[in-house]
Formats: sequence, structure tokens, C-alpha cells
Amino acid sequence: MNLFALLLGLGIERLLTHLFHLREFRWLDPLFNAAFARFASLSGTSCTLLIVLLAILLAVPVMAVSLLLGEALFQLPYFVFAVIVLLFSLGPRDLKEEVDEYYAAVQGTDAAEINRLAKELLETDPPEDPRDRDLAVERAVFVQANNRVFGVVFWFLILGPTGAWLFRVLDLMRRRVAYEYSDREQVGAETLQSAVQSVHGLLAWVPARLLAIGYALAGSFEEAIADWRGYYKNCAPRFFDVNDDVLACAGAGATGRAGDRCELTPGAPVRAAMSLVIRTLWFIWCPVIAVLTLYDLVV
Repeated sequence: MNLFALLLGLGIERLLTHLFHLREFRWLDPLFNAAFARFASLSGTSCTLLIVLLAILLAVPVMAVSLLLGEALFQLPYFVFAVIVLLFSLGPRDLKEEVDEYYAAVQGTDAAEINRLAKELLETDPPEDPRDRDLAVERAVFVQANNRVFGVVFWFLILGPTGAWLFRVLDLMRRRVAYEYSDREQVGAETLQSAVQSVHGLLAWVPARLLAIGYALAGSFEEAIADWRGYYKNCAPRFFDVNDDVLACAGAGATGRAGDRCELTPGAPVRAAMSLVIRTLWFIWCPVIAVLTLYDLVV
């Protein structure tokens, strides 16, 4: 049942672009702000545990409805509910739409618009050099594909609507912390960021590796694996940073292009990254998920 809900949800998502603003869940921001203000003064362990507790509490209503509808009317109400939860767990914005907007912007001369769009994808200020900015945004596309789409899909298949919403809640927390506590001099900023990123990174760990494998299968396999292996010679110390770096290395290698070894046209790496993401989702992992479903390995 979850497979059919997944395919329907992914299929109709692009038809509902007028609803994407609802997926930002701005009404949760005051709750996050109040919670983070209290958590920031705590130790790392306490802060992490409370982040986990807050995420679980926000996921409980979805779990309760899922259990209530699970066996009713041949699971048809559950199916509808699962599609709705999935649609609102993806995103918040459509990644391809943002990439198209960025590519169109870099073909023009509006520097402010280019920087705004780049910052939306990077979740931080972009580099000033156009070539470095393109490569940074390319990396962000590979990472955001996991945060916005594949991580949601993975946990939807494992835990149903509850898993999809739980992953989205943690990603909303991660984004909120990134914007509100970007200044490391704020009291408790480093502790809070580390706690939220650790919990989010824990749930993102498996889908990140699976997505990296998908990049390799959908693109240049040998280069993707070589770049992936090469990264581990000097990898980041924090595992949630490794998640992002693995996706970036495998994705860049899979495009058949090493960013520091070739000349690039403006925006080209970003479009190539989005093309690889689409191929990975639809031509690699959707067929794999369908096969696993046939053998009752996923629900």
C-alpha cells in the first residue's frame, strides 16, 4: 500500500505547486524558537535528548491517525492519508523548480536574485566567485535531494506516514537552527546546532548512502566510487557532515566531471546535478523499491 501511495504522491507533486508554501509549516516556527531558546542553555546530551523528544511528540498525531485508519475500509482512508502526509513531507520547495530558477538567473545579470536563490539552496551565504558559487550550489543539490526527497521516501517506506513526517520535522528543525543560530557567538548556538544536526544526521545516514549508490548507478559509476573512496582519506570528523560530503563527492563523480579540472559554463554543474538526481530517483530507486515490494521486503 505504501508503494502505491509513494508513486502517486511523487507523481502528482509537481501538479500542486500552488500548495508548496503550505509545506514550509511556518506555524511551527514559534514552537521551535521557544524550545530552542530553552534547550540552548543545556548540555549537549540533554539538548539532544530533548530534540528527540520534541520530534517524537510532533510525530505522535500522525502515528495515531495511521493506526486508527490502518484497517478501516480496506485501507482506503489510510491510503489517502498516506498520500497527503507524503505530499506535505516532501520539500518544502520543489528542488527542480529552484534549480531551474537559479539557472535562469545566472544567465542574466541580477546579482541579488542569483545570491538569493543560491542562499536558499545552500542555507548559508554563497561564495562571491561565480564558479565557486556554482560548484557550491551543485553540492547543495546533491545534499538537498536527500533532505527534501529521498530521506522522506526512505522513512516513508520503513515507517509509513509517521516516518516521512518524523524526517520532515527533523529537517525543519535543522533548517530553523541553520537560519536562526548561524551566529556561533549566540549563547548555546554550537551546542544546539550540533544536537539538531546529530539527530537529523542519524536518520539521514542510511538514505544518504543509498542515494550516493544511486548516483553512482545513474551516472559515471567508476568516478563516483573513486571520489567517494578518496573522500575517506580525509573525511569530516562529525558523522552528519560526512553524510553531506559523501553525497557531494559521489554526485560530482557520477556526473563525470571533477569541478577543479575543467572549464564550466555558468549554471551547468547545477543543471547536471539536478538531472542526475531525477535519474537516480525515477530510474534507479523507484524500480528497486517496486521489486522489493513484490518480495514483501518493504510494505
